[in-house]
Amino acid sequence: MKDKLIMEVAVTIDLNEIMHLEGPAGKVTMIPFGGTVKGEIFNGVVLPGGVDTQVTDLNGVNHMCARYMLKGTDIAGSECRIYVENNGCLRSVPETPFRTIPVFYTDSVALAPYLHRAKFRGEGRASPEGVVISFFEVDAE
Repeated sequence: MKDKLIMEVAVTIDLNEIMHLEGPAGKVTMIPFGGTVKGEIFNGVVLPGGVDTQVTDLNGVNHMCARYMLKGTDIAGSECRIYVENNGCLRSVPETPFRTIPVFYTDSVALAPYLHRAKFRGEGRASPEGVVISFFEVDAE
């Protein structure tokens, strides 16, 4: 059994929109982003409002949580949306590829049984425009 690539999100970042907070317990960075999605099961765009929140604790561990909505076309050719919550952590920056655990919610009749049931993992790599997040079904046949 092998993990199967299902879609990739090409994240674009506007460096002028990044927000920072630094305090005695660590630091928080909020990174608004957009992007495009291509894959076997879905093609579309990242809707406005997506944000990657990174909290770095006193041990230097960077906890990441990205939450965003995708809009596009599913595998059946129907318009739909997918909500993504993607969590991970880094022990050093930049660690590449970094690994994440995504959770998906969708209004797609074709994708809901699959996205709400299967197990997935994410892998992120830096790109010239931002980051590329690849989503894989774990132990796909």
